Amino acid sequence: MDITAIIRELLFGYDCVILPGFGGFIGNRIPSRIDESTSTFHPPLKQISFNRNLNYNDGLLIGKISQKFGISYIDARGIVDDFVSNVRIKMARGEKILFDRIGSFHVNRESNIQFEPDMSSNYNLDSYGLESFQRDPRERYDARRRVFRRFDRDPERRARTRRILIRTAIAIPIIAVLVLVPLKTDILRPARVETVTMNPLAHAELEENKSIVDQDMASGYGTEEGVANVDDYTAAIGTNLPQTPEPAYEAPVPQQFAGNMLIITGSFKSRENAAIQVDDLKSQGFKAEIVVAQNGYFRVSAMRCSNREIAEATRTNLLSKYPGTWISTN
Repeated sequence: MDITAIIRELLFGYDCVILPGFGGFIGNRIPSRIDESTSTFHPPLKQISFNRNLNYNDGLLIGKISQKFGISYIDARGIVDDFVSNVRIKMARGEKILFDRIGSFHVNRESNIQFEPDMSSNYNLDSYGLESFQRDPRERYDARRRVFRRFDRDPERRARTRRILIRTAIAIPIIAVLVLVPLKTDILRPARVETVTMNPLAHAELEENKSIVDQDMASGYGTEEGVANVDDYTAAIGTNLPQTPEPAYEAPVPQQFAGNMLIITGSFKSRENAAIQVDDLKSQGFKAEIVVAQNGYFRVSAMRCSNREIAEATRTNLLSKYPGTWISTN
């Protein structure tokens, strides 16, 4: 199955689309420019480059295929693996592989993959409908041909004086208000804003989400046999979708309780990565711990709780920093 059309569709909305096991397509934004040698005006451009080191599965492409064709995540992963295998077989034979309106691949004498982008394609949505055009340069202005005229300076002086008086009349009440308002009130106190840095290329090992994991475990994909057929569940589908950044919410540290409800903030295939998140939660005052799931993943529990309302409130507070947080019962 040819999935290049889906890759093209994703390149319009994302700056990085990874083909697992092969490499990543990077969108490089170039502003509008003028070629003075040819008097050509070019619109903004998003040119595609290729990085073979970005070959891990970030879930974006497989999730799109699963959604588009209405198939399971495992079946979508199989389609991608088959496509990559066919491409590598053809390249091993010395064939040139063409990704329509994206670029072409071939192997050089040093057995390295070479990528040639399609220069006729522009994946910048802001340039939709815009094309390059030429315009003959205008005749240069000769300053020596300026015409000097005498103007009456008195009307200009009166107009300038009138503007100064109007500005003064407006500024006096504003200055008086600023003097009377105490500087220690909250009116002039800047609001506290916190931001969260998110790297769309960061490698994640999170399970896709709780519902899909539990469903796959029930059907046999959570056993050792199922894990052996799949590299790992990666970040939840859509994790790298561009979103409008929102100020990070600094969750208050709740009082720790004992109970049969666990607030799960993440699930990792690597115990070391799970331990990093445990240390982060402990630094915020949570009594975090690692719980080994039936599918072999290491789940991170922020706290144990026996009260459903407290568990829901804690989960809501943690969602801003740990997307996909859910409540699990022992």
